[in-house]
Amino acid sequence: MRRLRRRVRRGERGSMAVEIVILAPVMLAFMMLVVAAGRLVAVKGDLEAASRDAARAASPERTSGAAQGRANEVVDASLDKQTTACQGTSLGGTDFVSGGIVRVSLTCQVSYAGLGLLGLPGSITVKAVSTAPIDVYRRTG
Repeated sequence: MRRLRRRVRRGERGSMAVEIVILAPVMLAFMMLVVAAGRLVAVKGDLEAASRDAARAASPERTSGAAQGRANEVVDASLDKQTTACQGTSLGGTDFVSGGIVRVSLTCQVSYAGLGLLGLPGSITVKAVSTAPIDVYRRTG
């Protein structure tokens, strides 16, 4: 019985080192994938917050031109220019009248350039849309 145990132990020498050498790159790639997914979720949340804030900032304005300008200001101040490149703020909804709705749409490119992962694109397109009501008891022009 003792001889059997010794033979098994000798046959498994070095197997732990081989397992670590094989699994280390796999674990590293998995961690980088988690970081990439985390970056995407964080930027998606930032875009949704920026579109929500832009819609809320545009709704008290009196004209659609002023609302568009205010929405652009809020989006520019809210987003990180290093990780996102937005194509512009689209202001829509119903006509800009009391009781109407202001809708802000953002379409941005999220960069994966700093991660160095194989198989992931250099960037991905992310969209966010938010709406805000225009006050019924407010005059628009």
